Amino acid sequence: MKKLIIIIGLFTLTALTGCSRGMTNQDVYQESGKSINVNNKRTELYNEGASRGIRNVSNDYGYVRHQKSPILNERTANNQYAAVNREQLANIISKLSTNIPNVHDVATLVTDQEVLIAYRTDAKNRNLAADQVKRTAMSVVPRYYHVYVTDNTTLIRDVEALSHLDSTSKNARKNVNSLITQMKKSPQGKPMNASENENGVTPDDNIKRPNQ
Repeated sequence: MKKLIIIIGLFTLTALTGCSRGMTNQDVYQESGKSINVNNKRTELYNEGASRGIRNVSNDYGYVRHQKSPILNERTANNQYAAVNREQLANIISKLSTNIPNVHDVATLVTDQEVLIAYRTDAKNRNLAADQVKRTAMSVVPRYYHVYVTDNTTLIRDVEALSHLDSTSKNARKNVNSLITQMKKSPQGKPMNASENENGVTPDDNIKRPNQ
């Protein structure tokens, strides 16, 4: 009788282990309300912390767009992130930015050296909104990054269009710089500090990046 109970117990444990593995394989990151739009050139689904296969992720730009949830007081921010790639950085920035009052739609592109954020807002103080969005991004990315923002919603598509490029694409730097020029026509918020301008650029950065 004891042997029978042991055999049944082992069989049950094996079955549960198999189910657990099956669920793990199906644990694909999804957003409620389908508010997340990841660069659709990728054949794999976006999965936080997942391997990108044989792709060279060091060259990929990261693009994510979020819209504020229509459910009152629903928080989209998730602070439990470890090492992230550029697309995950874009995801975090977009999520956190939609929690800012009067910011409803955020498209974020993370390149190899800057963050480009286009957003929709109904804030009366445009400069304050720009400063909040910019500083949110600054708190997430490595400190050497420069951050550019715009509340010109027509540029959301331009930000998204660049997500189909990577740092090795032809004319990628030229296209990024061109969009930055357009974005800087919008409020950029206050200077970061005495040595950095409103985009986090220092005099030394201008020397190192003459095409910036």
